Amino acid sequence: MALSQPNLRKQSARKSFPLSLFSLTVGAFAIGMTEFVIMGLLPNVAEDLNVSISAAGQLITMYALAVAVGAPILTMLTHKIPQKKLLCLLMVLFILGNVISVFAPSYAVLMGARMITALTHGTFFGVGAVIASGLVSPDKRAGAVSIMMAGLTIANIIGVPMGTFIGQQMGWRATFGSIAIIGAVTLIGILIFIPHIRQDKPASIVQQISDLFNRKLLLFLLIAVLGNAGLFAVFTYITPLLVQVTGFAEHSVTWILVLFGFGVTIGNIVGGKLADWKLMPSILGIYFTICVILTLFTFTVHSPIVSVATIFLWGAASFAVFPGLQVRIMSLAQSAPALASTTSHSAGNLGNATGAFIGGSVITHLSLTSLPWVGAVLVGLALILGIACYIAERKTAAAA
Repeated sequence: MALSQPNLRKQSARKSFPLSLFSLTVGAFAIGMTEFVIMGLLPNVAEDLNVSISAAGQLITMYALAVAVGAPILTMLTHKIPQKKLLCLLMVLFILGNVISVFAPSYAVLMGARMITALTHGTFFGVGAVIASGLVSPDKRAGAVSIMMAGLTIANIIGVPMGTFIGQQMGWRATFGSIAIIGAVTLIGILIFIPHIRQDKPASIVQQISDLFNRKLLLFLLIAVLGNAGLFAVFTYITPLLVQVTGFAEHSVTWILVLFGFGVTIGNIVGGKLADWKLMPSILGIYFTICVILTLFTFTVHSPIVSVATIFLWGAASFAVFPGLQVRIMSLAQSAPALASTTSHSAGNLGNATGAFIGGSVITHLSLTSLPWVGAVLVGLALILGIACYIAERKTAAAA
């Protein structure tokens, strides 16, 4: 049975988050696991395929590039495919990429398999966010997106350690086999639980690209880049920061990152609820909070106990902004919400790479202890742009 978006929302209004939404959460968990688990398996992969650790590390770099560049292109090329069918095709491609990884005879084949799975990443989250927001009443859109995104954050807490353990005990190929199985569960869930959604006639590729170059949308994509840059300028180098400055033993950092992951998951859910309450004020308020926390981290990083509390709060605040930002970006591209949503993930990955580069430069030219306040400055720039957009919108609304 096919449902239109308005009818789907009316039907879903009685329930906050329908069961179908959790099919998307499981898919997000699988994708998050396949993206990040490779970090803990680099030595195993390098040894098995007879390549250096640095060469194995390129499996991470190329994955991020494929997400950033390939996802919007794939979304545009598949814009005429019904959303449920597209999600199914993406999951089939995801499963295929992981199965190829299991049997990859060489580094080149594994790299190709990683690129295949990366292509599904951004498009799944882009289309998934549109479907998630359509499964609930309009006042719960950001909350629905946050439930889907929770799969990605939970993957870091549970999926990555579990996948790393499987890889260390049974070989790294077994890890990708387990991810393929989770992908198959997701595919079954989508087929059974996600309703067929009757869509309006899709906009042409030219119209979608035109909407994407909307000045306000580009500003919010830049905000996403700056926000993520502020996060990854610090997070990329969190281990040396905690070991060399705070004085933690290296093995303790793992548990601190697990705590960070719990903060991320909690913040993601709370951020969705805040965005459903007041969208733009919550986005601006959360960015301001991140600036304050990172500024404080400049001082608390010297105290083991206080630094751990700061990291937990930083994780919560950093990810609380994402559901609202995703909904805001989708709303700015009326004829191409899936493309806008996908592009926001590309912008996020660009921000990740930019932040890591800036953080490396800060360590080289300033010091490790300068990372938190530099991160605060980057997020502060995102906040200033957001405030400017909000003021302009208020003036336009008042004039109208």
